[in-house]
Amino acid sequence: MNFINRKNHGRQIQKNKLETENKIRSYAFLTVEELFAHLSSAHAGLTSLDAENRQNEFGKNVITIGNKNTTLHRLKEAIVNPFNIILLIVAVVTYFTDVVASKKPDYLTVSIILSLVFLSGLVAFVQNQRSNAAAEKLSKMISNKSSVRRDGKLIEIPMDEIVPGDVVWLSAGDMLPGDVRFLITKDTFVAQAALTGESNPVEKFSDARNKQDDTLTDLCNIGFMGSNIVSGSATAIILTTGNNTYFGSMAKTLSGDRAETSFERGVNSVSRLLLRMMLVMVPIVFLINGLLKNDWPSSLFFAVSIAAGLTPEMLPVILTSTLAKGAITMSKHKVIVRTLGAIQTFGEMDVLCTDKTGTLTEDKIALEKYMNVHGEDDVRILRHAYLNSYFQTGLNNLIDIAIINRAAKYNLENILENYSRVDEIPFDFSRRRMSVVLTDKTGKRQLITKGAVEEMIAISSFVEIHGRVLPMDEETRHMALATYEKHNADGLRMVAVAQKNEVPGSGAFGVKDECNMVLIGFLGFLDPPKESAKAAITTLKEHGVRTVVLTGDSESVALKVCGKVGVNTSRLITGRDVDHMDDAVLLDAVNTCDLFAKLSPSQKERVVRAFQTAGHTVGYMGDGINDASALRQADVGISVDSAVDIAKETADIILLEKDLMVLEEGVIEGRRTFGNIIKYIKMATSGNFGNMISVIVASIFLPFLPMLPVQILTQNLLCDFSQMGIPFDSVDKEYIKKPRKWETDSIKSFMAYMGPLSSVFDILCFVILWRVIGANSTELAPLFQSGWFLFGTVSQVLVIHIIRTGRVPFLQSKPSLPLIVSSSIVVVVSIAVGFSRLAIGIDMMPLPVAFSPWLVLILSGYFLFAQLIKKFYIRRYKEWL
Repeated sequence: MNFINRKNHGRQIQKNKLETENKIRSYAFLTVEELFAHLSSAHAGLTSLDAENRQNEFGKNVITIGNKNTTLHRLKEAIVNPFNIILLIVAVVTYFTDVVASKKPDYLTVSIILSLVFLSGLVAFVQNQRSNAAAEKLSKMISNKSSVRRDGKLIEIPMDEIVPGDVVWLSAGDMLPGDVRFLITKDTFVAQAALTGESNPVEKFSDARNKQDDTLTDLCNIGFMGSNIVSGSATAIILTTGNNTYFGSMAKTLSGDRAETSFERGVNSVSRLLLRMMLVMVPIVFLINGLLKNDWPSSLFFAVSIAAGLTPEMLPVILTSTLAKGAITMSKHKVIVRTLGAIQTFGEMDVLCTDKTGTLTEDKIALEKYMNVHGEDDVRILRHAYLNSYFQTGLNNLIDIAIINRAAKYNLENILENYSRVDEIPFDFSRRRMSVVLTDKTGKRQLITKGAVEEMIAISSFVEIHGRVLPMDEETRHMALATYEKHNADGLRMVAVAQKNEVPGSGAFGVKDECNMVLIGFLGFLDPPKESAKAAITTLKEHGVRTVVLTGDSESVALKVCGKVGVNTSRLITGRDVDHMDDAVLLDAVNTCDLFAKLSPSQKERVVRAFQTAGHTVGYMGDGINDASALRQADVGISVDSAVDIAKETADIILLEKDLMVLEEGVIEGRRTFGNIIKYIKMATSGNFGNMISVIVASIFLPFLPMLPVQILTQNLLCDFSQMGIPFDSVDKEYIKKPRKWETDSIKSFMAYMGPLSSVFDILCFVILWRVIGANSTELAPLFQSGWFLFGTVSQVLVIHIIRTGRVPFLQSKPSLPLIVSSSIVVVVSIAVGFSRLAIGIDMMPLPVAFSPWLVLILSGYFLFAQLIKKFYIRRYKEWL
C-alpha cells in the first residue's frame, strides 16, 4: 500500500510540475499587452490595494512544499530517533516479561522506560520549539528585498510580499523573487545553475526568440525563482510566486538530503560508536549471566535493561539545547546563524579569507582626486565621471555615491538637464568597467566609460593632453601609467575615465562599442583602514585564525591598507599570477601568502579551494556578487546584512555589522558551544565504556545481578537530569584559544583512559559492599544494588565536573549555576533514596550509615585519580576536551 501511495504521490508531483511548465510557457509567447491583460497589471505596476488582495489570494511568496520545519515534524524528530527506538523496543520486551508473562504484573519498569522516552522527547521538542522560535526571530533581522513598482512608484519591499502581476526592477546581485517574464533587458545575464546545473550564466532578452517546443529553462525571456542576476539590469513582471513557481513545483524532488556538514558527520560517528558499544555489550552480558546463573529470562531482561542504560538518549537534547543557546548568544554579538550546524564549523575555522573593502577599511569611500593624465586637478574629469555615475542604473556602489557627493559640492547638478540617457553597458567583473551613452540638446551623442585602469587603457586608442587628442603610443601610455602608479602607490584606489563622440546614431549598444576610446583622466578614491581592524586581526591570530585578504583592488592599494592593519604583506600574488599557476603550485603558494590582489570571482573561489585542499577549514567573508562563488565554496560562508541578495542567500553566517571584531566574538562563541557538546560526548562515551567493563566483571563474579533493570533505568533518569545544565556551562579560556575539529580518535583515546578508571572504582565499591558491608549473599542483593546505585549515580555526577574542565574543578574553573543546580539536585535525591526507605520503591534496601565514610573515601579516590589521569593525558595529548 505504501508503495502505491508513493507511486501516486510521485505522479501528482509530475502532474503539478507539467501544469506549472505549461502555464509559464504560455506566458513566454504572449505579446506585452496580452501579458498585462492576462495578469491584470500594467507598466506602472499594481496598486497597494491590488497587491494586498493578491497577497490574500496567493499567500506569502515562500516555498513551503517539502518544508520540514513544522511543529508536527519537530515533534516526530524529537521522539523518533535511534536512541528512543531502542528504549521503546526495551519497553516492549519488558512489558511481555514483567506484565504478560508474570504471575504478579509489575508496571514500574515499563513506566520508567516510557518516562525516559517521554521526558527526553519532551525536552528535545521544547528545545526544538525554542530553537525554531529563536531562529525565526533571528531570520527577521535579515531579509532580502526587491525593487517593485507600486502605485506608480519604485519602492523596496520584502521579497515574501511580492505577488503575481508585480513589476520588478532587477540589477546585478538581485535574486529573482518569482518566475518572471522580462519586459526590458540590458546585457542581462542570469545564473540558473540551481535549476539546470549549467555553470555559465545565460543571457536573457525581452522578446520571444524561442520555438514553442524548446525546453522551458531555455526560454530566453523567462526567468525563474532560485536564479540571480549576474550582470546587467532588467525590468520584469512576476508570473508566479511561492509554491506555484517552477522551483516550487520541483521542491519535492529538490529537497533531498543535502551533503553532511563536518558537524553532522561528527555527531553521526559518535552516535554509531555508542550504538556499536551497546550492541556488543548486550549479547556478552546476556550470555555471561545466562551461563553462570542459569536464569535465561532474567539474564535477557537484565541485558536489555543494560542496553537502555547505555543509550545516550540525551544526546539529541544536549545538541539542540547547546546549539540553540549558542545561536542566541551569538545574535547578541550581532552574528546571525542561518544554519545551526555552522556554529561548530565557525569555531573550527582556521583560515579566514576576506575582501578588503569595508572589512579592513571604513567602507566610506571618498573621492580625493580628479586629475588629467598629467596628474593635475581637472574638474572636467569629475564632470564626465558624474554623468557616468548619475545616469547608470546598474549595481549601486560606493564609488558612484562618492562621485555624486563630490559633484554636488561643485553644483554640477545643473548640467544634468542638458543630457538624457540613450543606453548603457552595465558593469561586469570580467570587463571591470561600465559605460553610458548620452545625448545633449543638440543631438550630439557621447559614450562615457569609467573602470579599472589597466582595462581602460586597453580599450583606449587615444589620450587627451592639454585639450588635444593624441594617439595612444608608448610615450603617452607610459605617461598615463606613471600618473596612475604614483597615486596608486600613495594608497589611492584609481579609476580611469574615457569618452568618445563617434557613437552610432541608432541601434542597441554593447561591449563592442567600448573601443577606440579617448582616455581623459583618473579619479583617486580613499577608503581609510578601520581603527579596529589591526586589533581584530591580532586577536584572530591569537585564537588560531589566519587572516588572508582576497581583493579585486590593485596591488599598491592592497599593500598599503594591509600593511597598516597587520596582514602579512611579505608576499603578494595577483590574479594574473593565479592564472599561470597549476593546482600544485597554487597549493604550495597558499602556505606562505596572505595577500591576493586583482582577483576575479572565479580566482577567489580557486584560492579558497586551494586552502581547503591544504587541510584548512576556510571561512570566506564577502558581500558582493563577485563573492557568491567563493562563499559557496568555503566551509563557512560569512556575509553582512547590507550584502547583495545572492551573497546573503549563500552565506551560513550573517553579520549585522561589517567588522572583524564582531566576527572574532562569533568565532569564540562557536568554540564555546562546541566545547559544551564535546563535554557531553566524552562523558557519555567514557562512562558507557566504563559501565560495560564493570557490568561484565560483576556478572562473572557475583551470584546475583549487580543492579535490577528498574534500578538501572532510575539511575539513567537521574544522570540525564544532572546533565541538563551542560549547554549553559562556561568553557575554559585555553579551550577557545585555537580552532576545534571533530576528532573521533580523540574521543576514543579519552574513552580508553577514563572508562577503565571508573571501572576500577566500581570494582572497589563492589569489594567494600561484599566484604565490609557484608552484602555477599543472594538475600542481601538489594543492599549491594543500593550501594552500587548510589555510588554509580554520584560518581557520574562527579565526573561531569571532572571532565568539563582541564583545570582543577571548582577551584580553578567554576561551573555555571544551572549545572551546579542540576547536578546538586541529583546528588541529594540519590543520597535520599540510598539511605532511606525510598530505596524499597525500586527493590533496594536502605544503606547503613556505616557505608557513608566508605562512599566518601571511594569518591575522593576517584576524584584524585581522575585528576592525576587528566594531568597525564594532557601532558601526552596536549589537550583535554
